[in-house]
Amino acid sequence: MIAEKYKLLQNKIKACCENCGRNVEEINIIAVSKTQPVEIIKEAISSGIEIFGENKAQELKEKVLLIDDDVKWHFIGHLQKNKVKFVVGNADLIHSVDTLKLAQVIERKAEELNIMQKILLEIKTSDEESKHGLEDFDEIIEIAEYCRNSENLDLQGLMTMAPFVEDEQVIRQCFKNLKEMQTKINSRGFELKELSMGMTNDYEIAIEEGATMIRIGTAVFGERDYSSSWNDK
Repeated sequence: MIAEKYKLLQNKIKACCENCGRNVEEINIIAVSKTQPVEIIKEAISSGIEIFGENKAQELKEKVLLIDDDVKWHFIGHLQKNKVKFVVGNADLIHSVDTLKLAQVIERKAEELNIMQKILLEIKTSDEESKHGLEDFDEIIEIAEYCRNSENLDLQGLMTMAPFVEDEQVIRQCFKNLKEMQTKINSRGFELKELSMGMTNDYEIAIEEGATMIRIGTAVFGERDYSSSWNDK
């Protein structure tokens, strides 16, 4: 079942890339596996999925311990400073760095583990109050400079979430805003290449606007079951 969904998703991404002149090889699918039990994730791995996204720090750590397959884990949720210890070293990439203090805590943990932690800066591109993310350009540059001078942080790009609305122009503008922010930051001498944007409902628009990573849950796993904990299913 997952194999069929994944193949359909791949075909849609390929068609989207052909229509907008993108190279399909530039697009990485992050399968959002939050709430999914181990056996379902293993089915997804057997279907060819190589990158999984989790949004709860302790759930990420537990799944990394339980699943020893050669896959990559990304942390895509809002990260509290006191949960950094569960994420650094377990997540190949952290998508959601939104303050200088959080970057500093991540760096300290990465230094302790003697690793280079890859991160993205989360940018707020809409007026939705529930969304996290950086808005002030000077603050964004301050954090980017901090990462550039750090021995244990590798700033690779930016992430955003568009609001869940029907108006495609609102969604598209959020993604345009992130692309423009990338260009603006890179004009200061940075080389940020990754843009994490787009989910099941809007990934085609995100690809058209320059996404290199799309975070897909429902289109891979189907509707989520929130009735019980992932490790009780």
